[in-house]
Amino acid sequence: MRALVTGVAGFIGSTLAERLLTEGADVVGLDCFTDYYPRPMKERNLVALVGHPRFALVESTIQEADLATLLADRTHVFHLAAQAGVRRSWGRDFAVYTANNIEATQVLLEACTQVSLERIVYASSSSVYGDNTPMPMREDARLEPVSPYGVSKLAAEHLCCLYHLNYGLPAVSLRYFTVYGPRQRPDMGFHKFLRAAILNEPIAVYGNGEQTRDFTFVADAVSATIAGANRGIPGRVYNIGGGSRASINQVIEMIARVSGRRPLVTVDPAQKGDMRHTYADTRLARTDLGFEPAVRLEEGLAAEHQWLAGIL
Repeated sequence: MRALVTGVAGFIGSTLAERLLTEGADVVGLDCFTDYYPRPMKERNLVALVGHPRFALVESTIQEADLATLLADRTHVFHLAAQAGVRRSWGRDFAVYTANNIEATQVLLEACTQVSLERIVYASSSSVYGDNTPMPMREDARLEPVSPYGVSKLAAEHLCCLYHLNYGLPAVSLRYFTVYGPRQRPDMGFHKFLRAAILNEPIAVYGNGEQTRDFTFVADAVSATIAGANRGIPGRVYNIGGGSRASINQVIEMIARVSGRRPLVTVDPAQKGDMRHTYADTRLARTDLGFEPAVRLEEGLAAEHQWLAGIL
């Protein structure tokens, strides 16, 4: 496999690139190092990649990159580059999301029409669903995102579908459900909670803590992503969930156990755009991709705690 990985300096992108190299692939990584969180954290994600004989890093936005050259000898594209964050996607900042999530995807897909690829894997999100979606969430459910971020991820999904239907691009979309683990972004809940536990600081919970998520360990998300590249049916969308649905209050109990400290919890108002519950129906991914999550939630939290304790 000769892969192009966009968003390679990110949490999932860097973990994916390392796995691909381990499995013998040649990897070109593209990243523009947005200022969503500090650049040194992203550079730390790349430590095991930079200098590897089968890895090359290109620093650029997708819109400004020489995609014709980057794609010329690639067999697979993993499109993970995106502007993250539900809460920041409101107001004026939405222009950043339209540029980095929608426009960038269209530019990449357009460039892909000029080459022959085995698969394009797009990293979508459970944020494309809404609060009225029946549980567990199926890929064919009515999609009503409750945040501008979710709207931007759904728009990019639709672009993948359009380019598959009109140009025959072998695009597969994966809807990740709350990925966590080592290298998780500092704005994400588990990172914040575990950091607070390690530093003996209070944990801020939005709302009553009874909201639930289907949490997916990063290694499982990466396994599903590679399976999507090898076995995914072009034009299809797959839910990728870890099967570890838990409330935030239950997560805090687990954090107390893995950290050995009972956190002090403070309560903040619920945030607009945050989904109340998520839970993935992964039967299609199990059938087509052979996807089977291997890491349970408390085990994964312990791994993230160990990683974070080592860098603080």
